[in-house]
Amino acid sequence: MLLTISTTADQATDLGFLLHKHPDKAQSFGQSFGTAHVFYPDADAGRCTAALLLDVDPVKLVRTRGKGTPDFSLGQYVNDRPYAASSLLASAMANVFRTAMRGKCALRPELAESAIPLEIVLPALPCRGGPGQAERFFAPLGWDVSAVPVPLDPEFAEWGDSRYVTLTLTGRMRLADALNQLYVLLPVLDDAKHYWMAPDEVDKLIRAGEGWLGTHPDRAAITRRYLANRRALVRAALGRLADAEDAPEEALDPVEVEEEPARAENGSAAEEEAPVSLSERRVQAVVQALHDEDARRVIDMGCGSGKLLARLARDDFFAEIAGTDVSYRALEGAARRLRLDKPRHRPDKRVLDVFQSALTYADDRFRGYEAAVLMEVVEHIDPPRLRAMEQVVFGHAQPRVVVVTTPNAEHNVRYEGLAPGAMRHPDHRFEWTRAEFRAWADGVAAAHGYRVRHVPVGDDDPEVGAPTQMGVFVR
Repeated sequence: MLLTISTTADQATDLGFLLHKHPDKAQSFGQSFGTAHVFYPDADAGRCTAALLLDVDPVKLVRTRGKGTPDFSLGQYVNDRPYAASSLLASAMANVFRTAMRGKCALRPELAESAIPLEIVLPALPCRGGPGQAERFFAPLGWDVSAVPVPLDPEFAEWGDSRYVTLTLTGRMRLADALNQLYVLLPVLDDAKHYWMAPDEVDKLIRAGEGWLGTHPDRAAITRRYLANRRALVRAALGRLADAEDAPEEALDPVEVEEEPARAENGSAAEEEAPVSLSERRVQAVVQALHDEDARRVIDMGCGSGKLLARLARDDFFAEIAGTDVSYRALEGAARRLRLDKPRHRPDKRVLDVFQSALTYADDRFRGYEAAVLMEVVEHIDPPRLRAMEQVVFGHAQPRVVVVTTPNAEHNVRYEGLAPGAMRHPDHRFEWTRAEFRAWADGVAAAHGYRVRHVPVGDDDPEVGAPTQMGVFVR
């Protein structure tokens, strides 16, 4: 099976730096199921093409479990795995291009962060759902998609097309993003994996899906297929994707706890229809608080990829909306979600802007709004810098209303798999108990001329409280 990646960027052979594979060398890498070869059919300043050729060892392949074959015994020996792009190729990519997928390049760091012209070709890709499915999954990511069906036999046109397509993707993209999208979507389109689906597959999906899967219109279908429709894993992944949208960019990679504890009784959460997620309930609570305080001009401080902004934009109650975040990549996602990059097609002109800024430094663009929202933000700030954030938000910006949500540390004992004393996310600098949050909120309110009321968000456990605590400050 073959994958080619081409670029026509200036000094195109710099593709070798991004892939950490020299264009003048052919290299081979042993895999558990064969050998992966990397070489460059074209390599000059105008155009450079890197090829990944996976040579599958039939004997080793016999030891892997097939899926969906009509006769498993025969399917071990007669199958398309050596020839069609699948999870085998995705695994080889993750092994051979590991550093490139992380977006790391010490010699060309600016290039690793830049979108470059790319053309990716997969001559034989199993595509359950046909060419339209490939278009549906790749086009929202910014690719121009060509998915040409491969005939069953060119000599017998009446036999029709096979389930394979020749896929060509063209567009401008960070190479790391392109590789991670392929890593997820190759087995998704094939709808099969060559290995046992363990719980750590959720972690792999979250890492590879950073910055694009959470906002994809078909994220649920992609997640189900990637996780082989294992309901508990799918539910965990969708919950984490939803919550990751509220986290700063640097917090998206590590593993975090699923924010919907499993029920211990007979009707377990994994066996029921998925309830409203905690992430969604937070958004609903924040929007309701803004309605209650008649705050129509709102800035989302730490807006991430724009989940709350999109909800506010759909509500005619709000007159002006803006968002700010320290992460430029998160803001790019917010701009795409709100269609700010396409002024003619923007559904709502009330969204003024999204802009990059840090909450620990005074910025005049923060001023002039009736309300500011810090949804799941404060726990990502180092404690010594909290005072600076308080002065910026409550002292400099001085909105009439400030809404703050943060985890309730006492509720962590209800999360299965979370070690005693551990926090829900490795990027959290702290997590407050209800008493600690009240003490902080009361102190800030007194220092800056606000009153504050406390609202539980999520199921209010009689022993440990709700999973999220919210403070509504009114000046």
